[in-house]
Amino acid sequence: MPAFRFEAIDAAGKAQKGVLDADSARGARTQLRTQGLTPLVVEPAATRTRGERQQRLSLGRRLSQREQAIVTRQLASLLIAGLPLDEALAVLTDQSERDYIRELMASIRAEVLGGHSLANALSQHPRDFPEIYRALVAAGEHTGKLGLVLSRLADYIEQSNQLKQKIVLAFTYPGIVTLIAFGIVTFLLSYVVPQVVSVFASTKQQLPFLTIMMMALSGFVRHWWWATLIAIAVVAYIVRATLRQAGPRLAFDRWLLTAPLAGKLVRGYNTVRFASTLGILTAAGVPILRALQAASETLSNKAMRNNIDDAIVRVREGTSLSRALGNTKTFPPVLVHLIRSGEATGDVTTMLDRASEGESRELERRTMFLTSLLEPLLILAMGGVVLVIVLAVMLPIIELNNLVQ
Repeated sequence: MPAFRFEAIDAAGKAQKGVLDADSARGARTQLRTQGLTPLVVEPAATRTRGERQQRLSLGRRLSQREQAIVTRQLASLLIAGLPLDEALAVLTDQSERDYIRELMASIRAEVLGGHSLANALSQHPRDFPEIYRALVAAGEHTGKLGLVLSRLADYIEQSNQLKQKIVLAFTYPGIVTLIAFGIVTFLLSYVVPQVVSVFASTKQQLPFLTIMMMALSGFVRHWWWATLIAIAVVAYIVRATLRQAGPRLAFDRWLLTAPLAGKLVRGYNTVRFASTLGILTAAGVPILRALQAASETLSNKAMRNNIDDAIVRVREGTSLSRALGNTKTFPPVLVHLIRSGEATGDVTTMLDRASEGESRELERRTMFLTSLLEPLLILAMGGVVLVIVLAVMLPIIELNNLVQ
């Protein structure tokens, strides 16, 4: 039954909005009048949602990752319980608290009732459901295991969100320390140093070299700070535009994998995403070549994605998955060994899940180690800069004291 979005007023003149199911727009108006409401606007939910999509996109409105995980989990539970897809979407429409989610579910349900697949209906909302999400849903529909795929997909989204939150929280404190240190140094250079050193400059005393350098830096900060901001913005734009090109981006990603500290973090994060996605696809019965292609699309590193493409060619030629991934020299040996064990026992999915969990814990450990290393280094750097500024101020005072004596 199609879904219609309505706007109506009750007997007291209070406006009401919502979504209801009816055979036609006339039937929807009849239901509203039966409920004591005067319909003002009644139109298909999908039409209204599509009409408002551009405005919502311009405002940055979209389904959050937390809401995406909740919707996926609820839909998976309903499908596993035996509800048809359209009824499950109707339940989600009724119980959604936010109007945006309610209209989004109603729009998807209208597309499904119109004869489209769920993956095709989700493709109408690319900002809310990315390409890899739709690919996994399509694989679940193709194999008839949509409920299982959605359940594992919800697990993947929740674990991915938790991992991102832990990484962000781990780097939050060093980021705050850096901003505070930058602010303190800027204040000292733009206000404290000129006030103190100007006293000695007026005496025509020969100032120490460190003090002269600090005065020049202070003058630059006070008079040319705007040029510094413009230069930083221009450099950031040039770097961003350069990395959008295929060649420089590939070279940068290759270098990033070999970076002393960031390399292991990037490699670990992409390994977790690849193993989790591949585990979901193999559990749904997706052919290995198609699963590898879909899993490679989740990788943010172009060099690792190219290595997966090479592995796909080797697998197509008859090489085992573990050997093909081992030849890339990109993924951790633990992942390759677990996949080889899964191939021997016929349970690759379980081994991929174990590899994903193990690499996730290792990534958290490395992140905590890096942040615990950054914190004292930032404090020492801040102390060193402040020490230099203090010396630049104190040296003239010491020399003047020596002259008086």
